[in-house]
Amino acid sequence: MTQYPVNMSVTPDVSAHFDEATNTISYIVKDPTSDACAIVDSVMDIDYAAGRITYDHADALIAEIQERGLKLEWIIETHVHADHLSAAPYIQDKLGGKIGVGSKIMVVQDTFGKIFNEGTEFQRDGSQFDKLFEDGDTYKIGNMDAFAIYTPGHTPACMVHVMGNAAFVGDTLFMPDGGSARADFPGGDAGTLYDSIQKVLTLPDDMRLFMCHDYGPNGRDIQWETTVGEEKAHNIHVGGGKTKEEFVKFRTERDATLDMPKLIIPSLQVNMRAGEVPKDKDGNPMLKVPVNAL
Repeated sequence: MTQYPVNMSVTPDVSAHFDEATNTISYIVKDPTSDACAIVDSVMDIDYAAGRITYDHADALIAEIQERGLKLEWIIETHVHADHLSAAPYIQDKLGGKIGVGSKIMVVQDTFGKIFNEGTEFQRDGSQFDKLFEDGDTYKIGNMDAFAIYTPGHTPACMVHVMGNAAFVGDTLFMPDGGSARADFPGGDAGTLYDSIQKVLTLPDDMRLFMCHDYGPNGRDIQWETTVGEEKAHNIHVGGGKTKEEFVKFRTERDATLDMPKLIIPSLQVNMRAGEVPKDKDGNPMLKVPVNAL
C-alpha cells in the first residue's frame, strides 16, 4: 500500500459551511503558518424546477476569505458529486486558485458523456481541471503539506484529501451513526468502497475526519467532524470489525431501496465539467434530461 506522508503535528484551521438545501458541508482550510487556504467541496445553488442558478453559498465562502485576508490556493473536489453543483469556476474567477480532482475523472467523463449524449466538443481528458491527483500525490497550501488518497467505490474518482491532522473524506464515509454512502451509481462498487474505507481507517486514530454530507440521523443536530478512532469503533456500517462480506451484503440491499438524488441530473453535467454549466449551440446555458438512462 502507498506510504502516505502523514504529519499530525500540523493543525489547520477549518471553517465549515453547511448548505441546508443539499446537506453538504463545504470547508475553508487555512495553513496555520500563513494566509494561504483551500476550499473543499463548494456548492452552487440551483432552483432546478425554475432552472435558476445563484451563488449565495459560494459568496459566503468568498466573503469569509476576503474578510480574513486569506489567499485561496486550491479549490478541491473530493469527487464528482451527484447531489449538488460545484461553484469552483465561480470562486476561481473571484479569488484565483487551482481546481483539483482525482485523475479518474476521465472515467466519470467517459461514462456520463455517453449517458448525456455529449458531442465530441466535450473533452473527456480532465482538461477542465487544473490538477488531476493520483494516489499519494502531494501539494502545498502555503507552508502546509497536503496529499490525496485514492478511495473509489462511491464513484470511480473519489479521493480523500489530508491536510496536516485533518482529512476531508468526501462521500467515502459519513459520521459514525450515518455509516457510508451508496455504491450503486455507474462505476460504483460496494466491495471497492469497503476497501477504500479500510485505507482511510489506517490513518492515525486521532486524525480529524471531515464529512461532505450529514443528514442528522434519528433527529440529531447536523455534525461534520469525527476521528478515525471513532469511525473504527462506532461506524454502523464498517465499525467494530464488520467484514467485507457483511458490508457488501448490507450496502447492496440498502442501495436497491434508495431513490436517485434529486439533483443528480444537473449535478453530473456540471460537475464533470469542473463546475461549468453546459451550453447549447448558441452559447446559452442549457441542461439535458436523459430519459431512462440512470
